[in-house]
Amino acid sequence: MSIRRIAESDVDTVVRLVHDLAAYEKAPAECRLDSAKLHAALFGERPAVFGHVAEQDGRIVGFALWFLNFSTWRGVHGIYLEDLYVRPELRGSGLGKELLATLAKECVDNGYGRLEWSVLDWNPATGFYKALGAIPMDEWTVYRLTDTALEKLAKQVK
Repeated sequence: MSIRRIAESDVDTVVRLVHDLAAYEKAPAECRLDSAKLHAALFGERPAVFGHVAEQDGRIVGFALWFLNFSTWRGVHGIYLEDLYVRPELRGSGLGKELLATLAKECVDNGYGRLEWSVLDWNPATGFYKALGAIPMDEWTVYRLTDTALEKLAKQVK
């Protein structure tokens, strides 16, 4: 097993795995990602998304997609992990931990102040994350604008 940066040739496979993740999270209809969108985000003129893949015997079996955020309190960037996924048959094999460790090293090597991600409350991985030392941000609630609500608010700009 190995972890490496995502390559252009990995995009189609990662898109399939993202759709697998959406199904696991009980929201397959919400996943609109396709290969062209992911390729542009990762390898376009101004890439703002980064990624790593986990391989076993030359086959991609997991991934982490992330982007930089910024902490005004710390005054430095951090990594926001958008998605972490390991194929069901390999969960518990250490690949998830290795992907997270790779991102932690990315933070340390680049002077980033934190690694953050969101987890569904029902996800059994919450115990795993806590065992790594991750702290749930129970006092914080994520808010999101999409689709009609996003468009409606945007139209208020004069």
